[in-house]
Amino acid sequence: MPHIAVARLWFEGNSFAPEPTPLSAFQGREWVAGPEALERYRGTATELGAVDAFLAERPAWTATILRCTAAQPGGPMSDEAYDTWIAEVESGLKAGHFDGVYLSLHGACLTESDPEADLTTIRRVRALIGPRVKLVASFDFHGNISPQVVGLLDGASVYRTYPHVDMDKAALRALRQLERGLAGGAVHGAIAKLPVVLHSFHMRDAEGPMAEVWAEAWAAEQTPILDASLFGGFAWGDTPTAGPSAMVWAEEHAPARALARRLVGEIEARRGRFAVTLPTPEKALQTALAAPPGLVALLDPADNPLSGGAADTPGLLRVLMEAQLDVECVYCFLHDPEAVMAAQQAGLGGAFSRDLAGRTTTDFGPPVPFSGTVEALTNGRFLNTGPMEHGAPVDLGATAMLRAGKLRVVVTSRKEAAVDPAFFALHGIDLDRVRLLANKAKNHFRAAFASRCSAIVECDTPGPAALDLLALPFRHVPEAWREG
Repeated sequence: MPHIAVARLWFEGNSFAPEPTPLSAFQGREWVAGPEALERYRGTATELGAVDAFLAERPAWTATILRCTAAQPGGPMSDEAYDTWIAEVESGLKAGHFDGVYLSLHGACLTESDPEADLTTIRRVRALIGPRVKLVASFDFHGNISPQVVGLLDGASVYRTYPHVDMDKAALRALRQLERGLAGGAVHGAIAKLPVVLHSFHMRDAEGPMAEVWAEAWAAEQTPILDASLFGGFAWGDTPTAGPSAMVWAEEHAPARALARRLVGEIEARRGRFAVTLPTPEKALQTALAAPPGLVALLDPADNPLSGGAADTPGLLRVLMEAQLDVECVYCFLHDPEAVMAAQQAGLGGAFSRDLAGRTTTDFGPPVPFSGTVEALTNGRFLNTGPMEHGAPVDLGATAMLRAGKLRVVVTSRKEAAVDPAFFALHGIDLDRVRLLANKAKNHFRAAFASRCSAIVECDTPGPAALDLLALPFRHVPEAWREG
């Protein structure tokens, strides 16, 4: 009757975001432990939902759910937040006697003082549980993974979709490796890395160069290969282990090592196809307005919250304001608690006049003057209805929707990406009546909206996840690795 421990730290750190990510960001999004953690995510397409389903099929197993936390990508995790989380996890591991441990990690976590926080976590957990207790993990595809993790883990798996709609499946694969290890099955891991930092625009699983490499990996998963996984890396994480990788687990070490090297070679062979250029927001707006009838998305990836953006840069908003649009446009979104409070004070239908964006820093442009009315006020809570983290609860904090002519702007108290249909339903937005949806987003937006849009147009603006990597002040990643 195996007894396992489960812990989770899911966070992607952007080294160039204007502010660190505090403990409150984790406590406000996900800060759960014990039976509550499984109850909250039961039936959802998440890692903890997968743990619940796995245990339900194995009534002889018992699990202690230690501290599980997640925050939207952002500036480096504060040392206080990391220290608080790891202290709880270590205390729980010391108090229990476990046969195995499952960690739900990201792979691109970094803190104010540690550019390799996921590796640090795995090392600390292994040091506590010793060499005999089985330890497995699941990771996000955008992990900047260290080759050292395979010497510390007994198995792992990675999301195989981008947009990420298989978080639960990655967790189940890792848990099944744990089950195999507890039954005495031999496993050997290998990681091969490519010394380059690539943009992820062309890393979707449905088409393009990374889809081709994924197909190679899946085709190779037959005895003795147990799991073949890819990492695209996270371009804005300044860490010595940045860049794409292949991780393979097999019954023997030599096949694992050979396949990992071959898969990295497949990425290298397609290296030029990962390059991307984007138009200015002015040109992108022209292209969007000339698109076929229907909903058109105009995306601002440089401030994408799911790339660690602050949801605060002004570039695209200024262009939309100056354009004086004659079509219905929704702009999502700005993370601005003070603007929400001002809207609440004005009340529904009340006049609203205030500078927007550029709240946390003016490094990416000055604020934009805005005058309009308050069209909606909400409590910011909904359940995801789209394929990403389907069924999981989301809390934006209080929100407001502002209108100036044909332009509506959503402002929120908490930073959560606008990539789920329920985000728009919450604000009473009928997207069938919207021509232009301007969004701080990138590929994850496509999971729920690619089939709904007649066109998706991306633009290049200043921001924490800007396109030009050579212009960013990296300290740990060599310049030769960066493809600006």
